Amino acid sequence: MQQSPASPGALSRRSVLAGAAAAAGTAAAATVTAAPASAAAPAAPGATGKAGRGSRTVVFRDVRPFGAAATDLVVVDGRITDGPAPRGARTVDGGGRIALPSLVDAHVHPDKTTWGGAWVSRRPADTIADFVEQDVELFRAQTRSVAERAYGLMSHAVSRGTRGMRAHADVAPAYGLAGVEGLAEARRRLAHALDVQIVAFPQHGVIRTPGTARLLEEGARRGVVDMIGGIDPIGFDHALDEHLDTVFGIADRHGVGVDIHLHDDGEEGVRAVRGIIDRTRALSLAGKVTISHVFCLPFLSDRDLGALATDLAAQDIALTTVAPSRDLVLPIARLREHGVRVGLGSDGVRDSWSPFGNADMLHRAHILGWVTDVRLDEELADCYRAAAHGGADVMGLPHADLKPGAPADFVLVRGQNLPQVVVDMPQRDLVVHGGAVVARDGEFLDRPNGGRRSGN
Repeated sequence: MQQSPASPGALSRRSVLAGAAAAAGTAAAATVTAAPASAAAPAAPGATGKAGRGSRTVVFRDVRPFGAAATDLVVVDGRITDGPAPRGARTVDGGGRIALPSLVDAHVHPDKTTWGGAWVSRRPADTIADFVEQDVELFRAQTRSVAERAYGLMSHAVSRGTRGMRAHADVAPAYGLAGVEGLAEARRRLAHALDVQIVAFPQHGVIRTPGTARLLEEGARRGVVDMIGGIDPIGFDHALDEHLDTVFGIADRHGVGVDIHLHDDGEEGVRAVRGIIDRTRALSLAGKVTISHVFCLPFLSDRDLGALATDLAAQDIALTTVAPSRDLVLPIARLREHGVRVGLGSDGVRDSWSPFGNADMLHRAHILGWVTDVRLDEELADCYRAAAHGGADVMGLPHADLKPGAPADFVLVRGQNLPQVVVDMPQRDLVVHGGAVVARDGEFLDRPNGGRRSGN
């Protein structure tokens, strides 16, 4: 359903981000009867998963990979195998459902969410600083901890088919490290069902808010974060070199990655990208840096985009988009042609910025297709691949492509084919992570399930 235009003067997450960009530059549910089973540890990359004594084997019968003819998927120790299933293997009846790779949310903010709680009425806001102020007010008004709220949202994401998530948590004097600590607790509780990377995100600015840099350093030193974040070094923090030197310095000292929010458009955005490329090269951090949103790229000419994409690929710098609008979504196909890893994310979910969001990455793939006005089957399939393999590339996860040796992370849904699934967004009847059933009929399972024993 197309949304009604906002009233003049009213701001939302989308309008604030778009405004910032324009101002800066522009110009049957599956049947399972099972005893509880622990999630299997993944085998070494490239393993064929041949069944042997002591192996954990599950056979998912009568499933249609990507909508193809029905077959059985044999899973050994959490990996797809092309070998036969041994007698006594656990079985799960897929009922002719389509099997698709599980999805990866490459950019989300679970610490801010009010998911599962009372409705929050939001006030008008005129600037990003106004939204930040409302973030703090909402945080202080919460009766549930970050860990509880984040767990609720992240487990919901699992029930919708998410296998991996890069989760950003605000770090500022107003919160201390409560956000990253809450996400770390939620990650621990969801270890059997979800791979999570945590980013310490300085939403209030690194330089403009004294004390933030110290907190970022402490989070990295304590090992509770996987990446150090940043935000608009020029447009918001007004200190390009100091901002980037601080963020990259912390990451380099503690051996963690970098993931920087960049909404700045035009020349300011390109200058920031160039600064990130230079520091990635100087500190030998290739493969450990991500730039999120990157609103400057869609407005570049083909020549300028190609030149910048070539430099990004040379340092293996990944990008993420949340497909906020046709104008601001990254040109994923063109970037991938240059070898740039690009993932899709869901961004904020029911926080002080917006009442919208659901952490459903199939819905986000649908939105990607909607805002880019795709029509063809292959284009719709590409939207799904962006939400599955694109995010996996950003997080450094192997593709869950249902091939032998791939992690057994997949969803079972009713439908005709993959393009139709992207359009209709059917219920995820079964969600499998590492060969264990972690959600069924749209409901998350606190404890994973296997299947029933078979003598076949």
